[in-house]
Order: sequence, then C-alpha cells, then structure tokens
Amino acid sequence: MFRHQGKTRTLKHNLQIATILSFVAGIVNVTGFLFFGQLTTNVTGHFALFINDIANFNFWKGTIYFAYIFSFFLGSFASSFLIETFKESKKMNVFVLPTIIESLILFSIGILSNIIDIKLPHAIVCFLLFAMGLQNSFVTKISNAVVRTTHLTGLFTDLGIEISQLFFPTSHPNTKKLKATIKLRIYIILSFFSGGLIGGYFYSEAQLQLNTLIIGGVILVLSLFYDDVRFTLIKTKRKYQQKNHYTQQYHK
Repeated sequence: MFRHQGKTRTLKHNLQIATILSFVAGIVNVTGFLFFGQLTTNVTGHFALFINDIANFNFWKGTIYFAYIFSFFLGSFASSFLIETFKESKKMNVFVLPTIIESLILFSIGILSNIIDIKLPHAIVCFLLFAMGLQNSFVTKISNAVVRTTHLTGLFTDLGIEISQLFFPTSHPNTKKLKATIKLRIYIILSFFSGGLIGGYFYSEAQLQLNTLIIGGVILVLSLFYDDVRFTLIKTKRKYQQKNHYTQQYHK
C-alpha cells in the first residue's frame, strides 16, 4: 500500500493506507485536543484565530497560531522535499521516510511525557502539526490527491457532491467509479472517528494521556513492517514462478 504509485495503484491500496493513516490522525487529534486544548491535525481553526488576534492587535498570541500554521506547512514541505529528493532511487521506498519521521515524533512525545514535565506545550503542538503535515503531504502524493487523512472538511464536501451525483446517472454515467470514491471517503471518515474514539478511551479511561500517541506510532511502524513483508513475499513468489516456468520450458 506504500509502494504502489500512479497507474499501478488500486482502490484497495488507497483503502488500506487511508484506513490506517486516518485512524492515526484521529488518535492524534483527540489526544492533542484533550491534553493541550488545541487542534493538532489541521490549521483551519488556527488560521481564523490568527486573523482574529491580529485584528485585535494581540500580536504575540497571533504569533503562536502562526507558528501552528507554519509547522503544518513545514511538515508538508519536508515530506514532499524528501520524496522528490530520493524518488530516483530504485532501492528505496521514498514514502517510508515521512512515515518513519512521523512515528518517531509520536513515540518521542509519548515517551518524554513520562520523563519530563511538559513546560512548552506550544512547541509540542507544533511538532504534532508538523507530523500531520508530513502525513497529509505524502498520502496526497502517493494517491495522486485522491486520499487526505488529517481533516474532514473537504471529505464531507466531496462526499456530499458525489452522493448527489448518484441521482443523475445521465450526467455521471460512471457509477462504478463514483461508488468506489464514495466508499473511500466513508472509510476515511469512519477510521478518523474510530481513531478518535479509541484515542479518547485510552487517554481518559486508561489514563495514558500523551502515551496514547505511542499507539499511533506503533500502528505506523506495524503498517510499514506488514507492507515490507508482504512485498518481499510477493517478490519471492514471482521469482519462484519465473524460475519454475523457465525450468519447464527447458525440459520441453
């Protein structure tokens, strides 16, 4: 699901990566909001607050919201920069790099919360927004802008448009493709909701607080491991089949 790009990418690949990453984003969103009282997966609300503070001459407060916005942007930039830098390498799956960085950020915040007191909450929020910028950027690139996983505003907009198009088959005859896209949107929304639900439970009921982020990091690492193992098995199987084919041809 992390390796296929362009025309080789199918709905199944997009569903897999969308489910995992939106689930992680749901965990980050709830954990960040419960601990810091700030949204940590998107910047729409932060931008509105930034404008409001500037308009009321609260420049220092406005600077904090600008830092939130810039952190998300910087994460998106860093993700794309890494992908473009290493995409010529045939030995490396470039989409692994942003995922590893994201998981390291989640692990680090969760672990450090057990060792030191959080005295710079705005910096932690910036790191979480940076991680979500990383995620949103690479999933956008790998899916050719089909999948976005860190916020739901655009998803609900697209879902409303696409469901309405089902009622006009003459204007939109490709019903199969339309239904597949709707299915993808619903999967992302439900996964984001599930991630938030699970994150909220572990944060409050299990008293994990910021340790809840470690769950998100573990999910990312396991998904990379699964993807790598599956790719290796498929590659080995193909080599075996080719070898078997050549052997049969030789004996004939």
